[in-house]
Amino acid sequence: MEKANVNKKPFRKVFGNLLVHVLLAVLAFIWVLPIAWIFITSFRGEKGNYITSFFPKSYTLDNYVKLFTDRSILNFPQMFLNTLIIAIFTCLISTFFVLSVAYCLSRLRFRLRRAYMNMAMILGLFPGFMSMVAVYYILKSIGLSEGPMIRVALVLVYSACSGLGFQIAKGFFDTIPKSIDEAAKIDGATQWVTFTKIIMPLSKPIVVYTILTSFIGPWVDFIFAKVLCRTNAQYYTVAIGLWSMLQKEYIQQWYNCFAAGAVVVSVPIAIIFLFLQRYYVDGMGGAVKG
Repeated sequence: MEKANVNKKPFRKVFGNLLVHVLLAVLAFIWVLPIAWIFITSFRGEKGNYITSFFPKSYTLDNYVKLFTDRSILNFPQMFLNTLIIAIFTCLISTFFVLSVAYCLSRLRFRLRRAYMNMAMILGLFPGFMSMVAVYYILKSIGLSEGPMIRVALVLVYSACSGLGFQIAKGFFDTIPKSIDEAAKIDGATQWVTFTKIIMPLSKPIVVYTILTSFIGPWVDFIFAKVLCRTNAQYYTVAIGLWSMLQKEYIQQWYNCFAAGAVVVSVPIAIIFLFLQRYYVDGMGGAVKG
C-alpha cells in the first residue's frame, strides 16, 4: 500500500505540471495571436480593411514606406516625434516626483503623513478622466491649450499626478534598513546626500521600474491627448494618429499603415522593456517584499 501511494504522488505531480504548462501554452497563444496578426498585416499587399484570410495574399514594405513618407493627410513622423518628446520629459519629471515622494513617506515622519497616504489611496480609486474637463479649462485659461504649448500642457498633466503613485516605490524603500540612513547621518550626510548618494544606488531596480512605467504612460495615452489637441493635427501623438487611421474617411487608404504604425509604436517600448527586464523583475520582487 505504501509503495502504491508513493507511485501515485509523482504521477500526480507530473500530471499537475503538465496541466499547468498546457494551460500556460494556451494562454500564451491567445496573447500572442493578436500581436502576430498585427505584425503580419503590416506587410499585407492588398488594400482595404476587409480580410478573408489570416495570412495576406501578398507581402510588401510599402505600408512602412507610406507611413513615414506620405504626409498629405497624416504626418506620422511628426506624431512620433511629439510623443517621444512628451514621453521623455514626462519620464524625467515623473521619476523624480515618484521617488522623492516615496522616499519621504518611507523615511520621514511628519504631520499628516498618514492622511496623505490615505488620500492618495482614495484618489487612486477614481479614474483620471473624471477631472479631464476641469483640467482642460484650467490649461485653456492660462494659455496652454494652443500651439506648441500643447506639448508643455501634456507634460505638466502627465507629471503632476505622478506623485500619487508612490506605493510601489515606497514598498521597495521600506525593505532598505533604516540603519543605513542613521549611519550616514552620524557621518554628517544631509538628507539629500543620503537620498541621492546612498539610497538611490541601492534602489536601482525600483528606479528602472519607475522610469519604465513613467515612459509608457504618456506614450500610450489617447483620451487626454485627444481632448487637448482637438483638431491641431500638428501636435497629435501616435495614439491619436493610429486612431485617425481607422476613421471611415481614411480606413481604406490607411488600414495597412495602421498595422505598420502599431508595430513601429511598440518598438521603443519593447526595446526599453527587453533592456531593463532583469531590473524590472527585481523591482517588482522588492516592492512585493515590502
